[in-house]
Amino acid sequence: MTSHAFLLALVLAATGCATAAPAAQPAAPPPATATLQGDAARPDAAAGWVRSELYFGVGEESGASERRQTDAISEAQWRDFLDTQVTPRFPDGLTVFDAYGQWLFRGAAEPNRLRTKVLVVLHENTPQRRADIEAIRLAWKQATGHQSVLWAQQAVDVSF
Repeated sequence: MTSHAFLLALVLAATGCATAAPAAQPAAPPPATATLQGDAARPDAAAGWVRSELYFGVGEESGASERRQTDAISEAQWRDFLDTQVTPRFPDGLTVFDAYGQWLFRGAAEPNRLRTKVLVVLHENTPQRRADIEAIRLAWKQATGHQSVLWAQQAVDVSF
């Protein structure tokens, strides 16, 4: 191979190995967020809200007397209560947990044990919303003859 041919091969090889300019990188996506935008019922951030928890006894734990078992609230009755009393007042959403509760009456030998539904609602802390919670408690007591529905509330900041 002549020196010219060798030099030409070397130049061709070197130009074949040349790297192209780096391709333009796509723009970085905006930071990820789990919030919605522009929905008044579900703000992307709000203070002055309350987490309300309502505790509903739905029946004695197994082993209770037969009379008490007949007072148990069926799943269908519970769903009907949610559909007619709770959802119309809080249509934007709620959460229900199955739970167990107990308390000891003064002087009793053993605690009273109940199957329980815990209803959790996040809502604005307004007189109307507090009245809605009270209406739900009253409706349950009237429907079941129960003496109480425990209401626990806590201030929360929310973001949807």
